[in-house]
Amino acid sequence: MNSTTTKQAPVNGVDVGQLFQTIEALKGMPSLARFKFRIRNEWVDSGYNRSTVDGFYGAGEERPHARRFVLEADEPPLLLGKDQGANPVEHLLHALAACVTSAMVYHAAARGIEIDEVESDVDGDIDLHGFLGLDPNIRKGYQQIRMKFRIKADVPQEKIEEICRLGPGFSPVFDSVTNGVPVVVTAEKA
Repeated sequence: MNSTTTKQAPVNGVDVGQLFQTIEALKGMPSLARFKFRIRNEWVDSGYNRSTVDGFYGAGEERPHARRFVLEADEPPLLLGKDQGANPVEHLLHALAACVTSAMVYHAAARGIEIDEVESDVDGDIDLHGFLGLDPNIRKGYQQIRMKFRIKADVPQEKIEEICRLGPGFSPVFDSVTNGVPVVVTAEKA
C-alpha cells in the first residue's frame, strides 16, 4: 500500500487518507494492531442459537459497536431445526464472502482502483457422514468451498483478476479457513 498521508477523496467508500494514517500509526506503534473480537452465544432450542456482539478490543482499548448486533443460527427442518436463521455453516460462508469482499475493496481503494460493484456466489460441500460419526474417514466440515466473483470496474480483465486476488490475499477469514487456527475449548458448570 502507498504510505502517503495527504488528504484524498474516498475510493470505494473508503477514506483512503485515513487508511494511510492508520498504517503510519501502526508502523509507529505496532501494539495498536492487536485486536480481539468476541461474541456471546446462547443456545435457545434444538439447533437454534443466538449470538450477540457488543464491542471489541482494538487500538489499545475496549471499543463499543454503534449498536448491539444479534446473529441467529438454526437448522432447516430437514436437519431437525425450525429454520429460524441461517445455519452455522452458512454463517461461515457469509463471513468468508464478506471478509474477502471487504479486503478486496479496501486494498483496491489503497491502490486507487475504483470498483462499481462486487457480487459473489459462494457454496460448499459437506457430507453428513462425518458430522453424524457414521464414517471417521469423512471430515465433519466443508470438503471444498467455491467462490465466484463478478466485479464491475472500468479496468481491463487482467486488472479485474488482480482485484480478485487482493481479497483472498489479505482476508483474515480466508486465512483462518484455509490455514486453520488453534481453537481452545473449555467448559465450566453453570
